[in-house]
Amino acid sequence: MIKYKLQCKKCTKSFDSWFSSSKEFERIKKLKLLNCNFCKSKNIDKTLMAPNLRSKNINEININENNFKEIKKQIRNYQNFIKKNFKYVGDRFAYEARSIHYSNKKDGKGIFGRAKIKDIKELKEEGISTQVLPWFQDKEN
Repeated sequence: MIKYKLQCKKCTKSFDSWFSSSKEFERIKKLKLLNCNFCKSKNIDKTLMAPNLRSKNINEININENNFKEIKKQIRNYQNFIKKNFKYVGDRFAYEARSIHYSNKKDGKGIFGRAKIKDIKELKEEGISTQVLPWFQDKEN
């Protein structure tokens, strides 16, 4: 896969697009299947794009690993806090959140569990505040 920065000659706006190869870009352009995201013009050209080069510097890798370990430690701390202070409701999160919200039966202990993105959006539309947090099962001993 190759990513090109493209520019519309009509409206002069630029945008990025992915192609399987440079030949594929040329083929699509020749067939006039490529159009501007903004004005739908088919008069599109590639522009100069800075390459994305990554350093193989070992210090950079160590810093990234240390950052990952620190973030993982913070997430584990949040998880432990949530497990101690909130009631686990599993897949019934959306149902329980609605029950609490509409019946006003706030017993002082919040809930946590799993919900589909669709359910989270519906809760938000109903005015029910939720938070999505990263969660992992730590398999390390």
